[in-house]
Amino acid sequence: MNNSAKKLAVFLISAVALLALPLLLQTQGNAWVRIVDIALLYVMLALGLNIVVGYAGLLDLGYVAFFAIGAYLFALLGSPQLTDAFPAIKAAFPNGLHISIFLIVPLALLVAGLAGALLGAPTLKLRGDYLAIVTLGFGEIIRVFLNTLDQPINITNGPKGITAIDSIKLFGLDFGRPLKFDGYTISSVSLYYYLFLFLVIAAVVISHRLQISRVGRAWMAIREDEIAAKAMGINTRNMKLLAFGMGASFGGVSGSMFAAFQGFVSPESFSLMESVMIVSMVVLGGIGHLPGVILGAVLLAALPEVLRYVAGPLQAMTDGRLDASILRQLFIALAMIIIMLVRPRGLWPSPEHGKSLAEKEALEAANAGYTQDRQPGVETPSDEVPGDSSRPMSINP
Repeated sequence: MNNSAKKLAVFLISAVALLALPLLLQTQGNAWVRIVDIALLYVMLALGLNIVVGYAGLLDLGYVAFFAIGAYLFALLGSPQLTDAFPAIKAAFPNGLHISIFLIVPLALLVAGLAGALLGAPTLKLRGDYLAIVTLGFGEIIRVFLNTLDQPINITNGPKGITAIDSIKLFGLDFGRPLKFDGYTISSVSLYYYLFLFLVIAAVVISHRLQISRVGRAWMAIREDEIAAKAMGINTRNMKLLAFGMGASFGGVSGSMFAAFQGFVSPESFSLMESVMIVSMVVLGGIGHLPGVILGAVLLAALPEVLRYVAGPLQAMTDGRLDASILRQLFIALAMIIIMLVRPRGLWPSPEHGKSLAEKEALEAANAGYTQDRQPGVETPSDEVPGDSSRPMSINP
């Protein structure tokens, strides 16, 4: 079997497994399908952050802000919140806004991308830790803004959040209700799984095309050496703004899907810890490598939920002296530490990066050995005293 046939076989097997996964999991309860749905949303977030951190090398600790922007935009346009707060809107839309998803999702993409570009504009001169601090502050500003925008006009409903958010409706299919087909019922969470899977595949294709494009190569040049990239004629300002905008747009789309899936959003869902977790997914899986980023996102998104079934029995064994939530956090932290010690470049790092690193280390080792073996002044005949080949010439008397 040649390589093409093997790739085709792997592709078909993977496609069948992905399509059958929710149908198999829902036989054990919808909770398992819900875990996979949340993992797919985190995969979209990790792919978006990978553009900023993995491709362009810009450390962004406020990425969850774009997630929040997309979620609240969908919530405001797909719930009674605005009609209850503004009588004029209620008069124009007596049955509520209920705007179509074909308008909300592109709008969430554009608004989040614009917010990303606005964040990137004042931070073009910043690098490393300073950039991380500024983006962290931006994420916290958005969270506090959503938490307090219930006075004097109640727009976001403050810490109580927005409820009664519309489910996604596509071509007459309501994803909020189970689908019955010839006596077989496909649950609502399984329908959302297929939608999220489609969006993840689209995000992977876009990320891959960006990576191998001229824009992607420009981002990687900036990541490796911004001064050299600028000297080679790359417009680093526009490339950075494009990276921030493209990465943020992924977060906006994921946020809109999160709001429709949950039916409820509140500022607590967009804390600093969420940003840290998304960054950890990218770093733990392998910065700049799409399969590694997907693997890291799936593991870190599903691991806390799976550990519920481990921490619960341990809490019962200790008669409640150990809190289950603390045990889960402890296990997650230990797993992350062990992975980074065993695999410092990530679970699935980029093979090109590993190859270049190995070649660089081998070259440095060869140069070091050559320098140690070589005795200056002995190997060249011009350094020898005429008539006495065994005595090297020296500038010292």
